[in-house]
Parts: sequence; structure tokens; C-alpha cells
Amino acid sequence: MLAGQPIVILRDNVERVGGSEAQKSNIMAAKAIAEAVRTTLGPRGMDKMLVAPGGDVVITNDGVTILHEMKVEHPTGKLIIEVAETQDEEVGDGTTTATIFMGALMAEAEAMLEKKIHSTIIANGYTLGMNKALEILEQQSITATDDREMLRKVALTSVTGKTIEDVKDKIVDIVVDAVTAVARKNEDGKYEIDEDDVVIKTMIGDQMSDAEFLDGFLIDKTRVQYGMPKVVEGARIACLSQALEAAKTQTKAKIKITSSEQMEAFNEKEQETLREFADTLKAKGVNAVFCQKGIADAVQYHLLKHGIFAIQDVPEKDLKRMARAVGATIVNKPEDITEETIGEAEKIAEMKDIVITQITGCKNKNTVSILLKGTSQVFVDELERGVYDGIRVVMDALEDGKFVVGGAAIDTELMLQLQAFAATQEGRTQLAIEAFARIFEAIPNTLAENSGYDPIDKVVALKAAHAAGNNHAGLDVYTGEIIDMYEAGVIEPMRVKKQAIMSSAETASLIIRVDDMMLSKNAQQMSRGM
Repeated sequence: MLAGQPIVILRDNVERVGGSEAQKSNIMAAKAIAEAVRTTLGPRGMDKMLVAPGGDVVITNDGVTILHEMKVEHPTGKLIIEVAETQDEEVGDGTTTATIFMGALMAEAEAMLEKKIHSTIIANGYTLGMNKALEILEQQSITATDDREMLRKVALTSVTGKTIEDVKDKIVDIVVDAVTAVARKNEDGKYEIDEDDVVIKTMIGDQMSDAEFLDGFLIDKTRVQYGMPKVVEGARIACLSQALEAAKTQTKAKIKITSSEQMEAFNEKEQETLREFADTLKAKGVNAVFCQKGIADAVQYHLLKHGIFAIQDVPEKDLKRMARAVGATIVNKPEDITEETIGEAEKIAEMKDIVITQITGCKNKNTVSILLKGTSQVFVDELERGVYDGIRVVMDALEDGKFVVGGAAIDTELMLQLQAFAATQEGRTQLAIEAFARIFEAIPNTLAENSGYDPIDKVVALKAAHAAGNNHAGLDVYTGEIIDMYEAGVIEPMRVKKQAIMSSAETASLIIRVDDMMLSKNAQQMSRGM
């Protein structure tokens, strides 16, 4: 109040949540989201069924897909989903692990806040713990270069427990073949791989064991006219972004026609324009056209007469990737085509009995494709997610050449070594580092629970094995035994675990320091709250 007048700081549509209430709200959101996905972890994890408002169904155990489909409203929840999406974009796997770490970090922070440990001390301890964890991870990593068997183990670890498990041996070979086919060494002798060089296509029909590894690029479209050549040898390819149709005016316009002669002349001019599209393509030496938009019937007729293969309505993403594969440049219209913009391939052919066209012998020899098959759309979508994860982890492994053992072996080792490191620190920061060490216990706990075993017994057994010097000891989720995970072939890229630790620790440190939230609401949200 100032001289009896109220001072308005925030608008009516802004809700403020401050102090411990804001911290509790953020912690609760993180724990709830982690709890939603934790049952999907591991080879014996469960799937989630997500039903959209329109009735579309998604069944998956892929962490980032589950979080994306959940449509979370809480701001901290959205931050955690960003962590999972970043994990997926950067390394392609480990999204559930990163989310579980986030939930565990926030739960530990809640306990420390109740003991009156300041949030800045907690955040500092988490940062120290993260740096030490990354150092330990590097020390515990296994180095192997150009080792196909190690790559197979990495892919096998990634796809085990997913929909493709029944044919995992075949899928793993396809994934490793695809990645190694597009891998190229740079001047430093390290591998460089572009994930766009591996194209994944799906089709409904046949069994998933009929999956194929194919040379070149696949596009799930076929020629616009059946009279066009089904096979094109020595393809010279034009990629167009604009429709091959009569151009529409940019502004509203009227054409006044007062006689049949004028109408006939107008039609003739339009047909001449459409014919010129095909004539121009023929004159440029093009024998295959891929158009992002439509191709008018008249243009299709003239392309057919010239023996030019054509596909219309190609999705922009597919057109860009195909242009890269064949060495073409996407242009707007036929007259923009030059010799430099034309792509080349040895052969274009429609595949038998399916709506897919294969382009082989591409100018960019690094392009390969994987064709997946299944009995339903829900099934092939999950199949595609599993294969994508497998491809990404093999790429990570080949580029870095560094691996860690799975089955909670590396997590148990991190936990024990971090606890020892915490004892060397002074003050309350030691408590925060100890809390950071405990988050790694969430992985063996969850694996044991999801596999039907007592988590306390298994964690105690893991600690005992590691204390005895077996740093590769992990939980066999099928037998419940503590075994050497390296010998069992349960291997994952170090990059996956490293990214999960970094992204979860940094985000948790950021959220813990928040003690005030100002939430702006729209009119609809305000009416619901009344």
C-alpha cells in the first residue's frame, strides 16, 4: 500500500508459488514422471499403452516416446521431458535411465532440504559428484576399435527386451551391417557417421523376420502413371519443390472471356505451359523426377510420352535425404535445372508387390536402407523405434570406441567409488555427494523389481561382489544370479551413460535452486480454476 493505494506487481492471470512450496512442487513432479517410466527399464521391463484423444494407440517401452505422449503440463515435468529428448537426440538410448536419475536426484534433494541443507550446497555437491562420476566412468571404460563382435553386443543389449527380441539376432546383424557400411574414417583416423545415411522404412505385411538390409535409398511411393518405365537404368534425377501444375496468381484476379475462341485460346495456352514442363525436363536430359508437390494430369501424360519416371507428393524430409543420396540439388521449377543440380544413380526400380521404390548405385555411396515388416501399424512403429535405438548406440560405440558393462555393473561401481570420494570431502557438501552416489542404486533396484526379485538382496549381493574386486559384476535378470556382465556380453556405449549422468545432474542442480515460480494462465485455465 502507498498512501492508501494498492501497488499491483503481478497481473491477475499470474499465479505465484514460492519458497518450500515451489521446491516441493518441483520435486513431486520429477518423482512422479520417473515413477511413470521406471517399470519399463531392462529386458524384463513392462510396456505402456498410451491412448490419444482421437483414439490412436501407442504401445511402447521407449522412455522418450512415453514421456512425449504423456502431454505433461507441469513446468518441471516439461524440463525432465527435455532431458529425455536431448538424451535421445544426442545418443539415441538411455532415456529411461536419465529420467530415473532425475527422479532419484530430486528425491535425495527432498530429504536434504528437510534436514535444512541449503539448495546451493546440494547443487554444488551434485556438480562435484557428476564430475567425479564422469572420471570414474572413463577409468572403467573398455576400449575396442573395429571390433564387430563388440558392436553386435552393444546392439543386442539395446534391443533386448523390445518388440524385436524374437528376431534380435537377425536385426542386430542388419543394424551392424548398416552402420559399418556408412562409417568413414576422418583424417585423425576416427569414424564419422551421419545417421541420415541409414534410412529406415516400414511396411505392414509379412513377418518381422522378413526384415531386409538394402543398398541405396528407399521411398514409400511409386510412379504416378503405370505406363511409365518401372525400371530406370543410369538415372538422371531432378528434385523439385514446387508443383508441376499451372501457376496460380498471388492475388485475386478475374479473367473475362466473352467468346468460345478466347476460351479455346486460354486452354491451349495452359496446355502449352504444362507441356513445356515435360519438354524442359526432357531437354535437360532428365529421366526421373521426384516432386515434393503434385504433378498435373497433363504433365504426367507428357512425361509418360517422353519415357520419364515420376513420383509426386514426396515428403520434404524424404526428398532432402534422397537428394543428398543421389547428389542432386532441390530446385523450384524445371527451368532452374542445370547439370550441377541433377542427381545420379545406377538404377531406380519399384520393389515387387509393395508400394516402395528403391534407388541403388547412388552418387553418395554411403546410403543404405533397412526395410522392416510387421502385422500391424502399432507393431511396426515399435519395431522402428527399437531398430533406431540399435542404430544409434552402434554409431556411438563405433565413433567413440569406448564401452561400459551393463546389468547395473557400472552403476554399482559408480555408487561405491563415489561414496569413497564423498568421505574425502569436508562439510555438508559431503552429504550431497553421498546422496549423488545413492542415485546409482536406483538402477539395480529397478532392474531387480522389474524382474521379480527382492531389490535389497540383489543390491547387497552386487555391493559384495564389487567390494571383492569384480567390477564387472551385474544382475542377470533372467536367473537372478550375480554374474560377470562382460563375459555375458551385456555391453553399452560409454556415451549413453555419460550423457544420462550429465543431463540429469545439471538439470537437477538447476531445478533445486528454484524457490519461486510465476505461472501465467490463459483465460481458459483461469475459468477451470474458478
